[in-house]
Amino acid sequence: MAARAGVSTATVSNALNGTGRLSETTRQRVLTAARELGYAPASTARALARGATGVLGLTLTTYGDLPVAYTEIPYYAQLTLGAMAAAHERGYLLLAMPSSTSPRMWLNTPMDGVIHVAPRADDPVRSLLRERGIPMISEGRPPRPHACDAWVDSDHELGLRLLLDHLTEAGARRIGLSLPLHDDEYPRLIAHAYRSWCDERVLPALVEEYASLPDYFTAEQDAVGRLLDRDPRPDAVIGVYSDSGHNILAVARHHGLRVPRDLLVACVSEDPDYATTNPPVTTLSLRPDRMGTEAVDLLIAVINARSGVDRRRLVQPVLLPRRSTRRPVRRTNGTP
Repeated sequence: MAARAGVSTATVSNALNGTGRLSETTRQRVLTAARELGYAPASTARALARGATGVLGLTLTTYGDLPVAYTEIPYYAQLTLGAMAAAHERGYLLLAMPSSTSPRMWLNTPMDGVIHVAPRADDPVRSLLRERGIPMISEGRPPRPHACDAWVDSDHELGLRLLLDHLTEAGARRIGLSLPLHDDEYPRLIAHAYRSWCDERVLPALVEEYASLPDYFTAEQDAVGRLLDRDPRPDAVIGVYSDSGHNILAVARHHGLRVPRDLLVACVSEDPDYATTNPPVTTLSLRPDRMGTEAVDLLIAVINARSGVDRRRLVQPVLLPRRSTRRPVRRTNGTP
């Protein structure tokens, strides 16, 4: 396999085990060679020989008794599939545990390590997992970094700046932000990036906060309504949850505003439906499939206790511009 990929045997080992300082191009070349040769790492057998299981867990934070259909939310669905593919390529099984799992199952399910997704400040799942004393990393920066010092997250500052710069290039000068209140790090990171960007450009920071639970849709639409009732009103509004674009479009229609002529609209989302809304909505992708791959790589490295591994990894978001942020071209006589 090393010859097929044009690398050393040590590089092959690092690529398959998620260890070492390899470029993504090199790692993918090794994994491609492994697939072409039908190579299946015997990680499970090796794990059993040393008293381990060969199983990785992926857990999702809970919100009390509120059921969260994670597989129906594009971000979490893509994250889980990306992590599963990465685990299988490296010879591990990945067990995705539902948010409805009982505490007994959290404590007793055999696993070598866990990827804990979207950790919260008051997080019952993380507390249970820590009791087990098995390796754990976070997908998303934990609110209390000392509780889990190994994490993979999106570069939210870079991503939000990409989005805000795109809006200013389209002519926006009063960009409103619909911001959820929650006890994870995501809203705080978004708010910090937004306010820093506004301060640097001496532009007004127009933020309306809302409680993300229990009725997220109504709460966000109310927040967007408050933004659009301002005088002067924003000329662009962004949201940071999967359904935010749909919510903003609905409120804009209620206010009699045309998108993008009267208002530019964008959101952070993986929802493919935004390519076909009226108008299609500009989105910022956090690349959850890539996050899943990086999370598996990091967890395996932590399990193997490899030194020199970067325990804090950022994934670069990707901007997908669409018509909702494209001002109509006006003819010389002043008509569109």
